[in-house]
Amino acid sequence: MGNMLDTVASLSAPDDVRAGEVLRLRREISRMQRRRSEQPLLPLDTAFSSLLPDDGLLTGSAYTVSPSPSLVLALLSAASQKGHWCAVIGMPTLGVEAAAAFGVDLDRLILVPNPAERWLAVTSALAEVVPLIAVHPGSRVRDADISRLSARLRDRGTTLLVAESAAIGTWPQSEGSIRLSDPHWHGLGEGWGLLQDCTATVTAQTRRAPLASSVQVRLPGSHGAVEAIKDTPATVTELPTRFTPLAVAG
Repeated sequence: MGNMLDTVASLSAPDDVRAGEVLRLRREISRMQRRRSEQPLLPLDTAFSSLLPDDGLLTGSAYTVSPSPSLVLALLSAASQKGHWCAVIGMPTLGVEAAAAFGVDLDRLILVPNPAERWLAVTSALAEVVPLIAVHPGSRVRDADISRLSARLRDRGTTLLVAESAAIGTWPQSEGSIRLSDPHWHGLGEGWGLLQDCTATVTAQTRRAPLASSVQVRLPGSHGAVEAIKDTPATVTELPTRFTPLAVAG
C-alpha cells in the first residue's frame, strides 16, 4: 500500500489531474480489498477507557468529534498501534511529527490534506479498505449521500470520525459525539518559557450511553501522547440526546 499514500495525497492536485488519480485509487483499493472487519470495537487509548460504554469505538459507525488535531490523533493512536490502517481527510494542519508523538504508525497512515469538494468521494473510497477514518467535511452533502456512506460503513465495518465543521456541524447519523473543551496550555511565564503540555476535558455521549461522560487529560502530555490526569475519574452529566435516527440506504 506504499504507493497508495502518494495516490491519495495527489487528490489535492488541480482538477484536470484528479479524475485520473481517483481511478488509480479505486484500482489500488480493488487490488488490496480487505474483508469486512469482524471486530465489534476498535480500541481507544487507556486515558479514554471510561468514556464509552464498551471502552472502544463501534465498528461500522460514525462519531462526531471536535475539530482538534490532537483529539483526532489521540483517538487514532490505539487502533494504529494494534496494526490497523488509519486515514485523515481534509485536515491540512495535522502534522506527521505530532502523529508519531501520539503513537500513530506512519507506515499505516494515509493523509489527504486538501480533497476540496471531493472529500465525500475520497472518504467513500477509503472506507472500502481502511478501518478507521477521520474526516473534516469541506462542503454540505445530501441526506441520500450520507445514508449511502453510512450503509458502506456498516457493510465494511469501518469507523468514521467526523470533525464538526461550518459546512455540516454535527454529523446527522452519529453513533455519538466526542468533544474537547477547556484546553489550558502550561509552561509559559510572563512573556517567557516553553509550552510543555495542555490539559483539557474530553466528553463523550452516545446512543447507548445518553448520559455524557467526561475525563480530564493532558493532550498532548509531556511526551507528546495523551495522558490521563490522575485522581480525576470520569464524571457523568445528564444532557439532552441530539442524535438522529439512522437511515438505511435504499
